[in-house]
Amino acid sequence: MDIPLWLALIVIGALGVKLIRPPWWLVAVLLLGGYLIADSFLAPAVATVVK
Repeated sequence: MDIPLWLALIVIGALGVKLIRPPWWLVAVLLLGGYLIADSFLAPAVATVVK
């Protein structure tokens, strides 16, 4: 069974927020930071770390 990556990330993120209960500002900072880093010159470095 193939699950799209975006769906898996949404499900895992929702479960993490529900179970761990981090502050919403931390979730927003991580999402915004990840979005900004993915579009910057740091993207290749992050890609090698994630792989």
